[in-house]
Amino acid sequence: MPTNGETARQVRIKDLTLWQRTYIPEIVKGMVLTFKQILRPKFTRQYPEERWNPPSSFRGRPVLVEEEGVERCVACGLCARVCPALAIEVQGSETDLEKERYPIKFEINMLRCIFCGFCEEACPEEAIVMSDEYELVFTDPEKAIYGKDRLLMSADRLRPRLEFLRRAR
Repeated sequence: MPTNGETARQVRIKDLTLWQRTYIPEIVKGMVLTFKQILRPKFTRQYPEERWNPPSSFRGRPVLVEEEGVERCVACGLCARVCPALAIEVQGSETDLEKERYPIKFEINMLRCIFCGFCEEACPEEAIVMSDEYELVFTDPEKAIYGKDRLLMSADRLRPRLEFLRRAR
């Protein structure tokens, strides 16, 4: 413990040798890795005839889970709060149904969405999940704002992703 103006010295556990300080070993490791990748056989998928089926861990476009004709969302707004791109807008209202709240308005601006998955992690009801859909084409910026009509997807269709999320937690 330093006292009266003394400074504490940082003690290194292991100093680098002269050979390691030149960074030559690390450069050689990087070059070996690069050449291994160059010499691997090339693979080309003939898209759109040959479609890619993403694994359940893939984060495609976010969707709202719908069970028995009703969305799971309770309009808590956590997804909108954690969204770093501010792409989600939620407005909730009260209802007389079993769940007390539901979203009147739920919109995601797909031009702003960065597919980070924070909304999925924050949702306490597993109401918003990242689907396996990766084809997003817009001719007009207004069509890139997805409302509930384009976001709702059945829980049966999202079963692999929901099972993956349950195993991951």
